[in-house]
Amino acid sequence: MKYLLILFSAMLLLMSCSSVTVKHDYDPEYDFSQFKTYRWAAGKEINPDDELQKHPLIAKRVYKAVDKVLKEKGLVEAKEGEPFDVVVLAHAGTKQRTQVTQTGGGAYMGPGYRGYGGWYDPWWGPYGSTTTVNQYEEATLVIDIVTWKDKKLVWRGMATDIVRDNQDGEEQQQRLYKVVEKIFENYPPGKK
Repeated sequence: MKYLLILFSAMLLLMSCSSVTVKHDYDPEYDFSQFKTYRWAAGKEINPDDELQKHPLIAKRVYKAVDKVLKEKGLVEAKEGEPFDVVVLAHAGTKQRTQVTQTGGGAYMGPGYRGYGGWYDPWWGPYGSTTTVNQYEEATLVIDIVTWKDKKLVWRGMATDIVRDNQDGEEQQQRLYKVVEKIFENYPPGKK
């Protein structure tokens, strides 16, 4: 259960937009103004081992946020059986990271001064520095847009951030929406 809560946080890591790293890539050969309708990837189009698919509550919140942003961008989700232009895929992953920080290290006494013996500074030296090692989890949310006609990836947006503590569901949804909005800032490419 603890892992699920951590992963839930990871997927909704995207809690504080100021620290979120967002990247975009797209195929410039496509005219994105031609894409009007979409559907979500389904069945064999989805990797069942993807972290997002392992947690349906998280996936539901991601889909809800993406649907809202795509609607604001002028795209319409096709109903079952209706034709559509693109398929939208959302997937995610997490990684353990390590950060090492060293502070202190000795007072500067001028060029060439190294304390009594060169290696030992009686005031700060090797005994005055501090090394801190932090372990943290980082999560990435990836949203792909693939053409239905020729099955080509034409646009990808990604957001990466450090996993945050859990918030209530509504607050997580709001923050996730802000991150998805940031992911889609350059969609369609060339327009702001």
